[in-house]
Amino acid sequence: MRTNAIQLPLIPIINELIKNNPDTISLGQGVVFYPPPPEAFNQINNFLENPLNNLYQSVQGIPLLLAQIKEKLAVDNHILVDDQLSIFVTAGSNMAFMNAILAITNPEDEIIILSPYYFNHEMAIRLANCTPIIVETDDQYQPNINKIVSAITSKTKAIVTISPNNPTGVVYSKNDLLMINHICGEKGIYHISDEAYEYFIYNQVKHYSPASFANSYKHTISLFSLSKAYGFASSRIGYMVIPQHLEMGVKKIQDTILICPPVISQYIALGALKIGINYCQKYLLEINKVRKIMLSSLEQISEICQVSQSDGAFYFFLKINTKMNSFDLAKKLIENHRVAVIPGTTFGVENDCYLRVAYGSLNYETASIGIHRLIEGLSKKFRI
Repeated sequence: MRTNAIQLPLIPIINELIKNNPDTISLGQGVVFYPPPPEAFNQINNFLENPLNNLYQSVQGIPLLLAQIKEKLAVDNHILVDDQLSIFVTAGSNMAFMNAILAITNPEDEIIILSPYYFNHEMAIRLANCTPIIVETDDQYQPNINKIVSAITSKTKAIVTISPNNPTGVVYSKNDLLMINHICGEKGIYHISDEAYEYFIYNQVKHYSPASFANSYKHTISLFSLSKAYGFASSRIGYMVIPQHLEMGVKKIQDTILICPPVISQYIALGALKIGINYCQKYLLEINKVRKIMLSSLEQISEICQVSQSDGAFYFFLKINTKMNSFDLAKKLIENHRVAVIPGTTFGVENDCYLRVAYGSLNYETASIGIHRLIEGLSKKFRI
């Protein structure tokens, strides 16, 4: 069966361990601590006023939301959507990624992903009967352009980038993204750019959308999500911007799997996008406070673990100086110290011990307790 090649999703397993160990503080799952904007739910009244909203709607998304996304892309991402590009609303950006892979590949084609990778991307590629070609990043988790070029074969259909990055939190430079995008154009392959964490950036670092680059429209697929910025992961709304020549293929895929994105969720998304980037940014100060206390605490155990410069998303990727398996270590931290993190094996790092620490879901006080438990657990385990 095709699913035999798919890794077990580790987050539900970690969540079960958390459930069995009460009072555990989770530094695991990548969600934010704040709720959705209340104003977004006012749009539900508009949904209810039209009985036709209970019927199937457009496979691409309702026109009001598509227009709002088009405006957002122009202002926030400098992506001008004209007749060369198409927007599709999806049930989260994971679905957008699956749509993209199915639209551009045949079985046994190859997709280049950068390690450490986002596990759902690797799983989706295998589910499509394609092969993920895993290319290591450098020691600061930045793209290694030479290695990427060397990995391209006649079967390669796309290079995937995630910036700001999950799981490492790094932000790719404009130059690296531009080089990758140019390589894709030159080689006749696609650049799939996952930008779910576009607003989560610190230290005056800038986020760049590859679809804003000149002459990128024919080979760039951009993925976005409302789950993080607007705090409503369960509403399952994302969207994708694709070259127009892929439109019919994605329509077929989306109609087969989903028929249309959940319409009531689209109305909520419309309300959120009307509020815009300022909603997320007002919470970034609190998230950055948590980020700073975690960085400061981790410096105390630099003999045990190293963390690279992470200027985006809400993750740190820790390299632990031990031969211990990362899942075993994560399990011990939950059982013995009541703090949860995600093992690096989930993200394709097998040879060394890595842990992903997420800090977006907690307020300052709870995060301070959680990082104290993590520091204590690692210190006792490795006897500083």
